[in-house]
Amino acid sequence: MSSKSLHYICITLIWIFTAACHSETEVFVPKEVFHDDVLVITQVAENTFVHTSYKQTQDFGNVPCNGAIMRNADEVIVFDTPTDTIGAQHLMKWIADALQCKIVAVVPTHFHDDCLGGLDAFHQAGIPSFAYVQTPHLADSLHHAMPKSTFTDVQHFSVGNAEIEAKYFGKGHTADNIVGYFPDDHVLFGGCLIKELEASKGYLGDAYVPQWSETVQRVKEAYPDVKTVIPGHGAYGDTDLLNYTIKLFSGQPTAQPPE
Repeated sequence: MSSKSLHYICITLIWIFTAACHSETEVFVPKEVFHDDVLVITQVAENTFVHTSYKQTQDFGNVPCNGAIMRNADEVIVFDTPTDTIGAQHLMKWIADALQCKIVAVVPTHFHDDCLGGLDAFHQAGIPSFAYVQTPHLADSLHHAMPKSTFTDVQHFSVGNAEIEAKYFGKGHTADNIVGYFPDDHVLFGGCLIKELEASKGYLGDAYVPQWSETVQRVKEAYPDVKTVIPGHGAYGDTDLLNYTIKLFSGQPTAQPPE
């Protein structure tokens, strides 16, 4: 073998090694992509965004409320609406203008208005809505807008070339709480079933506390490849949020005491 050929082989091997190392260490850096007086949107994965709006409450103050946007090609699905019509209109406009995508469905993850307070705006725009089978009845009891289509266990959505899942695992924050999972981005939208780290138990007026930990355990077992977990309120993270929520409602300590 000539020295010239050996030189080219060495250069090729170095390039392959460098590319492999780069692909293994490259990590998506989350970034805020939109912010106005009613809505904040943060990109947390290549094709997943968190939309955050706010709800003024008597017991917990001005609470940030999260939803998710999951995208593939020129289509998106939205999990949970902003808390009111104005926020929903801002969100739909941003999706149309910035992402240039069609919303194929909106999915409230339970019947409280921090999940479907802006649902009427989606309906007025002709966007289909889906929820767990109990959600419309529970929403109607509080005179909230009602999702138009329901499912009893799991609903799969075709978004571009991807499949995104909405699934019911059991009672917890409410009787009807569901989660959304985007396999391509390994993102779980847990809604109010999942707590941010160091959160309190929060509002328990419609909760099923004895079942809560078991429900989240089933979620954890169903999605072993999840990397990003988005709670209904507060900061997103990884599977530590699932473990924290399980401990919080199981009566176990949620953190180790300082040594």
